Amino acid sequence: METLFREEGKDYVMEFIGRLDTAAASKIEKDMEVLNDCMGHDVVLACDKLEYISSSGLRIFLGILKIARAKGSHVYISGLSDELRRVFTITGFVSLFEYR
Repeated sequence: METLFREEGKDYVMEFIGRLDTAAASKIEKDMEVLNDCMGHDVVLACDKLEYISSSGLRIFLGILKIARAKGSHVYISGLSDELRRVFTITGFVSLFEYR
């Protein structure tokens, strides 16, 4: 599992590549700490290359959402595959996030 962080205008973009499973979760959580300082920036979780997300990965996404909302920022998810969209729908996460 790999993440790539970049700034695009006023957005903080975190791109996910591979499988966000329990084994990768602690590393990814550390990689995502850069998003904690998102005041004045919206966050985009780019999932175009994300192959799988476990409950641990969903928990990480939820944590970023809580931090960003507390700072007045929005969290967008982009590039969800049909399979990942089903996971978000089944878990109720589909209604928590905004999509691009």
